[in-house]
Amino acid sequence: MSRLWSAVVHDLTPYVPGEQPKLANLVKLNTNENPYGPSPKVLEALRAELGDSLRLYPDPLSDRLRQAIAARHEVTAANVFVGNGSDEVLAHTFQSLLKHVAPVLFPDITYSFYPVYCRLYGIEYREIALTDAFEIDVDDYLQPNGGIIFPNPNAPTARQLAQSEIERLLQANANSVVVIDEAYVDFGGVSAVPLVPRYPNLLVTHTLSKSCSLAGLRVGYAIGHPDLIEALNRVKDSFNSYPLDRFAQAGGVAAMEDQAYIEGTWRKVIESRERLVADLEKLDFDVVPSTANFVFAHHPRRAGGDLAAQLRERGIVVRNFQKPARIAPYLRITVGTDAQCDALVGALHEILSESAASSPSSALS
Repeated sequence: MSRLWSAVVHDLTPYVPGEQPKLANLVKLNTNENPYGPSPKVLEALRAELGDSLRLYPDPLSDRLRQAIAARHEVTAANVFVGNGSDEVLAHTFQSLLKHVAPVLFPDITYSFYPVYCRLYGIEYREIALTDAFEIDVDDYLQPNGGIIFPNPNAPTARQLAQSEIERLLQANANSVVVIDEAYVDFGGVSAVPLVPRYPNLLVTHTLSKSCSLAGLRVGYAIGHPDLIEALNRVKDSFNSYPLDRFAQAGGVAAMEDQAYIEGTWRKVIESRERLVADLEKLDFDVVPSTANFVFAHHPRRAGGDLAAQLRERGIVVRNFQKPARIAPYLRITVGTDAQCDALVGALHEILSESAASSPSSALS
């Protein structure tokens, strides 16, 4: 029945999300979820929404949520746009702000949804190669473009671009929108949101999935100049005027208002990340510096795909990307609880020890 598809569908290669395996006793370190549950205040707010009011549509403007986000970031509600997860926010961003004659620029190793959006909306794009150290070189983006987008910290590499370099990028591209996707910034990064009042071409996107342990609720938002926010709202209201249901709005407000709790989970993740990096380096892994809730690492003597497969046999799931080829040796490992990280490190030690024992050099020694 594919003959009934529209032409655009035939040319799409959809984004492939991280696997959600249904395995017993699984150590799940493949989709960058926060290992700690949401704030108890969020759960209380969700329970309070159960009732007769569910027969009514939710607030199409999500005013309370936008105000709570604005208060947290010290901006106004006019600077805030909300959507059904940051993926929807990004989708509207590509269509409303990044579809121009010149190509959109983004790194060659980055969030793989970006080229999917471009193909879906018919947007020209150009991938800019990261350096050999997986860093963004701002000089590479000083060329004609229809917009620039990248995560900061970048995904899947976990590297952060310095604030001074972001300002240089904004100043050099005053006639283009620069989108900073900050899905992971709360785990040790530096947010670009304070730059918004000075740069009307800056849009910063966030998600509550990781930082607030609400991946199952789907709440994302953008912060930028009111003119950018108006463009996003025009697209939203031409697509779906009610993207956030009552539960998402109530839970999002409660999360924004319980900073003490969510900041506590960030600290625990950061501490576990530093411990995990040290343990991986003891096993001879090369670990890319991370300011995210995941690490990007490879072993000089073992293929990333093989390691991922052997970990899975032991009930531990991590992410391995086969494209582009230069990241195929790497594992992207979500920072879990200390117990989960210990299970991972123990399994890797076992795998590497078995490999060393069976190698020809070991047999000759």
